[in-house]
Amino acid sequence: MDRDALQKLIYLLNATDDPLIQEQALITLSNSAAFSVNQDIIRNLGGLSVIGGMLSDCVPKVKEKALNALNNLSMNIKNQEEIQVYITQVCGNVESAPLNSDLQLAGLRLLTNMSVTSDYHWKMTSSIPCLLRLLSEGTERTQIQVLKVLVNLSANPAVTGHLLRGQVPTLLLLLDNCTNRDILLRALVFAANLKKNVNNKDGTMDQYSESSIFFTLCGDSTAFAQKLASLLHHPDAEVKEQVVRILTQ
Repeated sequence: MDRDALQKLIYLLNATDDPLIQEQALITLSNSAAFSVNQDIIRNLGGLSVIGGMLSDCVPKVKEKALNALNNLSMNIKNQEEIQVYITQVCGNVESAPLNSDLQLAGLRLLTNMSVTSDYHWKMTSSIPCLLRLLSEGTERTQIQVLKVLVNLSANPAVTGHLLRGQVPTLLLLLDNCTNRDILLRALVFAANLKKNVNNKDGTMDQYSESSIFFTLCGDSTAFAQKLASLLHHPDAEVKEQVVRILTQ
C-alpha cells in the first residue's frame, strides 16, 4: 500500500464506529506493517495513536486486531517509543482477557516485543504476578508466550527482585523431561537468568516467602536439584546447556 492508501485507512479507522470496518481496517494496517517502510509511514501519519485508541474499544475482536497491528509496528525502535505509552493498558488487557484467548495471546506477543530491550521493563513489573499465574494456569501456547516475556524480563538485573518474590507453584513441574521442549528450554533460561542475577543487593533470604521463586531456585531445594540432575540426561543439547549453566552459577 502507498502513503495515500494508508492515510485513507487511518482516517477511516478514526472516523467509523462500525466494529466490522474497524476490524478489517486494523487487519489491513497490520499486514501493511509487516513491511518496514510502512512502519515509518504509519507512524508519521499519526497512525499509532489511532490504533492505540482502539485498545479501549469494548469489542474484544477490535482490541485483538489493534494489538496485532501494534505488535507488527513495534518491530521498529522509533515506533516503540510511542507504543510504550500503552504498555500499562496492554498489561490490563492481558489480565482481564479470558484465559488462553486470542486477545490474551495478542497482548502477550506485544509485551514480548516491547520487552526485548530493558527500556520499558519497569512498566511491566506490576504485572509479574499475572504473568506467573498465566504460566501456571495457561495452555502450552499461552505458557510459551508468557515465558518469552519472562525470559526477557529475567535478563534485567533490575527486575530480578520482583521476579524472585513471585510465586509459581508449577515451576518445578515444568522442569521435566516430558515437558514440551520449547516450554522446558525457556523455563530453564528463565531460571538460569535469575540465578545469574542473584547477588547481595537482592537482600537476604528472610526477604522472600517460602513459596517464592527465590526459595525454589536459591534455597535448599532438594526437588530442584533432583530435577536438574534428571535433565542432564535430556536428549536436547540446548536443554542440557542451560542445566549446566544453572549448576555452575
